[in-house]
Amino acid sequence: MSRFRLQPTPAQEQALLEHCAHARFVWNLAVEQHSHWRPGRAGAPGYAEQSRQLTEARAAFPWLAAGSQTVQQQALRDFARAMANFFDGTHGRPSWRKAGRHEGFRIVGVRGRHWAVRRLSRRVGEVRIPKVGWVRVRWSRPVPEGAKSFRVTRDRAGRWHVAFAAIPAPIPAPGTGEAVGVDRGVAVSAALSTGELLTAPTLRETEQARLRRLQRKLARARRGSARRAKVKAAIARLKAREADRRKDWVEKTSTGLARRFDVIAVEDLNISAMTRSARGTVEAPGRNVRAKAGLNRCILASGWGQMAERLEHKAPGRVVKVNPAFTSQRCSACGTVERNSRESQALFRCRSCGYADHADVNAARNIELAAGRAVSAREGPRDGGPVHREPQPVLLSTQS
Repeated sequence: MSRFRLQPTPAQEQALLEHCAHARFVWNLAVEQHSHWRPGRAGAPGYAEQSRQLTEARAAFPWLAAGSQTVQQQALRDFARAMANFFDGTHGRPSWRKAGRHEGFRIVGVRGRHWAVRRLSRRVGEVRIPKVGWVRVRWSRPVPEGAKSFRVTRDRAGRWHVAFAAIPAPIPAPGTGEAVGVDRGVAVSAALSTGELLTAPTLRETEQARLRRLQRKLARARRGSARRAKVKAAIARLKAREADRRKDWVEKTSTGLARRFDVIAVEDLNISAMTRSARGTVEAPGRNVRAKAGLNRCILASGWGQMAERLEHKAPGRVVKVNPAFTSQRCSACGTVERNSRESQALFRCRSCGYADHADVNAARNIELAAGRAVSAREGPRDGGPVHREPQPVLLSTQS
């Protein structure tokens, strides 16, 4: 999706919030209807029946009829799609949407008739939203011509965005036959088999100190007070700044990898399971919960999932996922697996051949080697395949 920053006036912002409230109301009604279903009962109403019920509700409640039927109807379509994904096993069950956290709606229709976009100057444009009118948008890139819908959202920092649904063309492969392994870590966000070490940006020290002060102030604020709402908004702005920096880094890094290499190898990690809470239950409480929570935050701050997802979007068919087992314990020069070879977080020293390198780079080279074997096994030998750069062993003296 191509996302742009919206700049609505106060009156337009109020109209947008009403659209969000109506979409959330219709969605939550659909969730409530399906939550009553149990095995043996009659099936929950589908999209057609819910659409008929929406028409009756709009006739009975003037405040609902004052809203956009397109927004409310699309909320039902989105719910039907979410339920289909749930039954297909690809997504979780649709849950309740909460004010202040899930603010957004979608518009679908023919461009020029149901909605429109126009450019006013080099950096300013406008998008026409039903029952809101023309809303200013920051023109940061061309709007995709094939877009048939868009979604308007408001994040917790109070920023409005509009995202046009269009699938961008994949980045063409350079055709050099080069492959690269990417090892994702915490201290080093992404280590490449070429020896490059990449770190996702985060908040500066002064920003982190301010965030800690705000969190302490939030803990002292009374629930429901205006002071608490103000502090929460300030915290949301800081966290949004960090998320924007991480996303920008992921986009630029993934684009660079897709342009430089024909094959990109990453570990097949179950990140949702890795970042699951260790609190446990009352009967069986977890251990090292605080340390596990800190590790989870570091993993999410490194953008592991975003990196793999964007690589698959930009280089479809060229991303190879390999088994992560023993990639950090195997020597990329001789293939010996020894857990004691990784002497520290940053140093790998093979106990067999003496090869030494950064531990994450060594793991990235193992990932590249495993990807080469996987591609060869799947496709067989072919000309112009991935070329692996063999690491040069570094013999260390016994006194070092």
